[in-house]
Amino acid sequence: MHDNGLALPLLFLLAAIVAVPVFKRFGLGGVLGYLAAGVLLGPHAFGVVTDPARVLAASEIGVVMLLFVIGLELSLPRLKVMRRPVFGSGGIQVLLTSLVLGGLALGGLHLPFATALVVGVALALSSTAVGLQLLAERKTLNANHGRLAFAILLFQDLAAIPLLAAIPLLGAHADSAAQGPAWVGIARAVGAILALVFGGRLLLRQLFGFVARTGMPEVFAAAALFVVLGAAWLMEWANLSAGLGAFLAGVLLADSEFRHELEAQIKPFEGLLLGLFFMAVGMSIDIGTVLAHPLQILAGVAVLLAVKSLVLFGVGRKAGLDTRESLLLAGTLSMGGEFAFVLFSEAGKAGLLPVALHEQLVAIVGLSMAATPLALLLLYRAISHLPAPARKRAFDLIPDEHPKVLIAGFGRFGQVVARLLSAQKIPFIAIENDMAQVDFVRRFGNRIFYGEPSNPELLRSAGAAAVKVFVVALDDVEPGLQLAQLLRREYPDAAVVSRVRDRRHAWQVMDLGAVPVRELFGSSVDAAIAVMRALGVDEATALERSRRFREHDERLLATQHMVYDDENALRQVSIDSRIELEQLFDADAGEGVLGAITREKAGT
Repeated sequence: MHDNGLALPLLFLLAAIVAVPVFKRFGLGGVLGYLAAGVLLGPHAFGVVTDPARVLAASEIGVVMLLFVIGLELSLPRLKVMRRPVFGSGGIQVLLTSLVLGGLALGGLHLPFATALVVGVALALSSTAVGLQLLAERKTLNANHGRLAFAILLFQDLAAIPLLAAIPLLGAHADSAAQGPAWVGIARAVGAILALVFGGRLLLRQLFGFVARTGMPEVFAAAALFVVLGAAWLMEWANLSAGLGAFLAGVLLADSEFRHELEAQIKPFEGLLLGLFFMAVGMSIDIGTVLAHPLQILAGVAVLLAVKSLVLFGVGRKAGLDTRESLLLAGTLSMGGEFAFVLFSEAGKAGLLPVALHEQLVAIVGLSMAATPLALLLLYRAISHLPAPARKRAFDLIPDEHPKVLIAGFGRFGQVVARLLSAQKIPFIAIENDMAQVDFVRRFGNRIFYGEPSNPELLRSAGAAAVKVFVVALDDVEPGLQLAQLLRREYPDAAVVSRVRDRRHAWQVMDLGAVPVRELFGSSVDAAIAVMRALGVDEATALERSRRFREHDERLLATQHMVYDDENALRQVSIDSRIELEQLFDADAGEGVLGAITREKAGT
């Protein structure tokens, strides 16, 4: 495999192409597929890769890029809001887990105090890459347990900084090499962070603004990679986490106009290198060590997962998560982390960790990372039978202020309706069943109540009997249909205006006697007007043509509604409508831009 420089990269790509789809096909997740491929390619199986440490060091760029993309999702104000879960929940988790695991190492394995301390803190850290990837695969990064998991992982990255600085001091009795005064390392770390934060705020936007003006995407991509890797290098120079530097760079650019372009440029590199990182972790699992000490290794993995799960469950409950989400938090972060490999290596250099113990600990951490995706899959299946989690707080008491309009759902759609009503001083009431959304929009002065819009008792207490128009602005189709049905049954004299996703949803709403409003139809027509204007059509003509199209489409929607259960009839109505629409605009073909386009096609 070494006679051709392309052979190894091709084999990595082939392993990813084969292993990941197979594992995802059986519901085991992509992370486990990468880990399994790494084990097979590593020196302890087929031996394709003989030095996994080099692959692991190179592939850590994937973790760095992942943290940069996450930083782009967070602005400095939002990060400030997160300080309580980061330093509160994260600090409690690291402290308790370090004490328990360090105590077991001290009392159970009879390790020296300094060694037990390093082992306890290193094992308290979880894998940022695996944890965030598992949350992303399940689309739970924005769930309550996902947000708390991210806060804990962020604190763990910060907590590793003083430990790295302390390892040489703890091992001073075994390694007398001069490391310099401790304050020098601390000053270097603080200086690097301050340089990145303040220098980045001054220079990064100007840099990307200058590069963007070149109009060359490849140069923008090069600048993005330079910033990510440069920030990571600066942190490594200061003996800090490279991922921390990339994360801070992302946070500094979170509010910039380049955020989405940066994410688009980095994402492809991040995904491939992150997969390579997981394979490198698999390569690092020494099968020989596991087979030589199977009971010790498996017991170590079991103790690590059990202790961290119990601590994380307690932290989740303390932070206000329900039982289900606390279990998911524990299942996601109970494994060891990639940073433990670095800490164990540094501890070995400082004479704190014997070689045999170092190998066993690496195997325990690696196996825990491999076991977590499977354990989480089993956990999801186990808790699927649990009853729906109870509300964390009671619904608001909604006063009957005799509103004329009731808006059910206060997302983007409902908020626009509310703004227009407020501008005209039309009294309305808004009800939203997402607590986070309620708390968020209240900060901007919106009058909104937390409650379940489909609860008949809540509707009555809110004065629904006097409401003239109900606006169903829920995101999901089925709950929206059920609410529209309830409103038409309970309040037949009131009008119901319902947000709909597509034509079939609109027909179902029309079946209930409600008025459908297609959420994208208006903005799509506005886009068509902009296109016509760009082609040289004057504004009056563009508006007139869009009006005629709207009227035609509304008639078509009503005609299709009468036959939408008959597929053949529906198809014929659609064909006839297309011909009618072409004839409607046929008179315009000889004038203006349409005529010019027609003549150009005809070659005249």
